[in-house]
Amino acid sequence: MSKTVLIVDDDADVRDSLSVLLMRSEYAVKTFASAKALLDAGDPGADCCVLADVRMPEMDGLALQRELTARWPRLPVVIMTGHGDVPMAVKAMRAGAIDFLEKPFEKPALMEALKRAFALAGAPPAEAPAQKISPRQVLTEREYEVFQLLVAGDPNKIVAYKLNISVRTAEAHRANLMAKLNARNLADLVRMSFADENS
Repeated sequence: MSKTVLIVDDDADVRDSLSVLLMRSEYAVKTFASAKALLDAGDPGADCCVLADVRMPEMDGLALQRELTARWPRLPVVIMTGHGDVPMAVKAMRAGAIDFLEKPFEKPALMEALKRAFALAGAPPAEAPAQKISPRQVLTEREYEVFQLLVAGDPNKIVAYKLNISVRTAEAHRANLMAKLNARNLADLVRMSFADENS
């Protein structure tokens, strides 16, 4: 039985392009123009994953994430977000979303997020693998300051302004800490921040 991706986005062009991409990768696809449409469709069953935009009218991706967790806690959710919505995406991850993808994202990033989501599909939330590396232990004091601002959703320019350093220096710190933590993207850093808070 094919794994099914439930796409929730109010933009028809986004739904169509993602549908084509995912069907070519042998996923089954169902699309919904709103969060309400997905919720009204009822229990999606096993082998499903939700791919939802964070900014939608009536009910945004964050509210949808909360509702899905309440109704079907083992249904994995991946959030799609524009750069300005990173703080919202971080909140969604704190509420249980598996991953978030910053637009525009490449196909490999999408495939990796879905792979992670389906690996956790049906598993109780407690079974999600914990991030082993503690940023506080491996980063310099300045790198850790940059790390904290990044996971709060600040872009490099704002990080530079807040720390009174150049944008180039902020970018260098970001590159260094990503390498030290073996992080591929901002979502990886956010996961590590959760582990850091609990260490």
